[in-house]
Amino acid sequence: MNMLTIFRRELSGYFATPVAYVFIVIFLLTTAAFTFYLGNFFERGQADLKSFFTYLPWLYLFLIPAIGMRLWSEERKTGTIELLLTLPISVPAAVIGKFLAAWAFTGIALALTFPLWITVNYLGDPDNGVILAGYVGSLLMAGGYLAIASCLSATTQNQVIAFVVGTVVCFAFTVSGAPLVLEFFSAWAPQAVLDQIASFSFLVHFTSIVEGVIDIRDLVYFGTLIAVWLFANVVIIEHKKLVG
Repeated sequence: MNMLTIFRRELSGYFATPVAYVFIVIFLLTTAAFTFYLGNFFERGQADLKSFFTYLPWLYLFLIPAIGMRLWSEERKTGTIELLLTLPISVPAAVIGKFLAAWAFTGIALALTFPLWITVNYLGDPDNGVILAGYVGSLLMAGGYLAIASCLSATTQNQVIAFVVGTVVCFAFTVSGAPLVLEFFSAWAPQAVLDQIASFSFLVHFTSIVEGVIDIRDLVYFGTLIAVWLFANVVIIEHKKLVG
């Protein structure tokens, strides 16, 4: 119940100010621009949403940390974190509640891209199962980005620092499987290490899901990633609670 209370409080807080609406408008405009112009949606002549999903990780890379940066840094800056932690609410419940609210808000923004899905069905006969898988992968990836941003937000009172550090860490997880990164390590690291580094890449697991293959390993990856960063978030908040 406590977690649900935090969830409702945080989610309603997003729409209490114009910030949420500005974010959604920016998200929808940028996704449309990337899909139709950079992704060459019409020129490709394919009834799918690959031009949308291809650029989504790079949009998330900047937009998701912008959501996550305020989750705890704002609480610390205004001093409301002390009030929150004096309430009969456990730290894990507060962390998970705030995370789920941010994730739900991101899910709402993602769901509002449904006109793209309608458009591609109007123009052709797409595999809607693959498109649905792409949306599932997009939501999971957003959760991973948010878990990282939320954890790093708890380490500082400055939202700008939280945003920059969160973006850098998310970028590292995004490109860890890229050839440029693997070539850097291939000169001295064994293949087993290279495979392990590549396995941390968001793009590797996200691309697999976008192709319509929902592998249990991809689900475990995102689930484990979210759980680890939320656990780290709890540890940081508990530490701040002890040291004041």
